[in-house]
Amino acid sequence: MGVKDERVERTMAALMRNRMEAYFVETKEEVVQMVGRLLNEGDTVSCGGSVTLAEAGVMDLLRSGEYEFLDRGAPGLTPEEIGEIYRDTFYADAFVTSTNAVTEEGELYNVDGNANRIAAMTFGPKSVIVVAGINKIVKDTHEAARRVKTVAAPKNAQRLSCKTPCATTGECCDCHSPERICCTTAIHRFQRIPGRIKVILVGEALGY
Repeated sequence: MGVKDERVERTMAALMRNRMEAYFVETKEEVVQMVGRLLNEGDTVSCGGSVTLAEAGVMDLLRSGEYEFLDRGAPGLTPEEIGEIYRDTFYADAFVTSTNAVTEEGELYNVDGNANRIAAMTFGPKSVIVVAGINKIVKDTHEAARRVKTVAAPKNAQRLSCKTPCATTGECCDCHSPERICCTTAIHRFQRIPGRIKVILVGEALGY
């Protein structure tokens, strides 16, 4: 077993100790099938904004018509309608998202601008399905925070055309920009509800 495999196994074991379900697929092409296994036809499903989900084809699955999809990315939505979807998400059967980092200690580390994603991960939807490439596995929360500051936040700020310093410099400077995307931090560790959070680790790099 290689170093990469040992790290994945260690991370999965830690997630399970924290009462999250842990799954592994080798490639992004296998993600859709795994997500489909964890959803039920007709479920009301919502999602967090995620490059990972798009790259793995999960967004196409959610828009396939098999689910009652609360689609925050549907064309023509007003900011008020998107806000309504954020609130309706709390009553969803499932919430599908990625994560900024997964630690080898079995923690999910996330930083949000509006906090709708980490709010839904924390409470509300009956099931939370997290898809993460192995590029997001880190040693601990200190490394996770560093990853957000130097990788996730700058790249997402660039993707979203946010007027923030990190979009230009490539590294967080703890700014006070009105468009700052790293306003609220959440760390999910031991879970009171066993199996509510399900983590699918993918054996290749996905997203930021």
